[in-house]
Amino acid sequence: MPRDKSSWQPLHKRQRPTKQNKGPIPLPTEKGYQQDNAIPITLQQSLLNVFRDACNKGSPAEIEDILQEVKGHLFNRDFATAFGKEEYLEAYAARWSPSRALGYAQIFSDLSPEISDLLENKSTESQSTDNESATLSDQLESQLTLQSQTASDKPLNILCLGGGAGAEVVGLAGWLRHLRDNASSPDEDTPQPNISKLDIFGIDVATWDKVMQDLHQGIITPPFLSKYASAAAKAANKAVLPSEVFNVRFEQKDLLDMDAAGVEDMLVNSDIVTIMFTLNELYSTSVAKTQRLLYALTASMRPGSLLLVVDSPGSYSTVTLNGASQKYPMQWLLDHTLLSPKKDALERMRDAQ
Repeated sequence: MPRDKSSWQPLHKRQRPTKQNKGPIPLPTEKGYQQDNAIPITLQQSLLNVFRDACNKGSPAEIEDILQEVKGHLFNRDFATAFGKEEYLEAYAARWSPSRALGYAQIFSDLSPEISDLLENKSTESQSTDNESATLSDQLESQLTLQSQTASDKPLNILCLGGGAGAEVVGLAGWLRHLRDNASSPDEDTPQPNISKLDIFGIDVATWDKVMQDLHQGIITPPFLSKYASAAAKAANKAVLPSEVFNVRFEQKDLLDMDAAGVEDMLVNSDIVTIMFTLNELYSTSVAKTQRLLYALTASMRPGSLLLVVDSPGSYSTVTLNGASQKYPMQWLLDHTLLSPKKDALERMRDAQ
């Protein structure tokens, strides 16, 4: 039986099976990323632009050199040095805060139903308190204006512990902008909080004042446009948020040195307290002082308010008991501190001192 000639032809002359040309792989689009409460890509880019304009000072080579110094101090867990210079703070915010800000914006968007419940409960409590001290005529007058004036007319107060690097500020700005953009076409299946204003209070041990101010200005100020920009571009050039709906203030303070009275004063009017990528740093400094801080938060936070902790899932902290050191998952330490039923928070806080 004669052999097929193709079997003895040189390899370079044999016909190889051709792959079907499927055309270019389509690039991902915003529609492809769509999910419930998703922050639009165009808004994400606007938030990134805030960091680009506020924090990128100096040449790329200079910023890279500074970042290498900061990375070295962070690797050695020398946080005091890593956050000890203004140029270090600006470089840190430019490098690590933008991606976190996008993540935080999405987290708050996903938590919108819970925050909507918080505002509803806040409104009910406020009306109940007012009715207890009001006369009958005052109550009647109050009910006449109830439809036009609710708790949403008051700002949502958010306390950001360790929030000096600005990721929380920009992320919250993105979330509020997303809510305002969607106000005209609300999703009936997903309750959205009706927020007229955000009041953000950041506390950190380093001097983040200038970074926070620059980012705040970047949020409430339209981006720079060339004088040669088209009329359409100028008309579309708007700030992320108007200044009257977004207030930011900052105070430099060491959270681990605060006593119970200081924590209580700090929490006045706070609806949401955030500890984002800060808890591991606090535990690394002092486990006992960090637990005391968490006990104080538990004892002083207003009923119905929210505590939001975001950190690396694989973080561990070393605890020394009876002279022996043992590593525990940070999540376990947090749950053990906040959820232990044996003692109330004030008693546990006194024991931790």
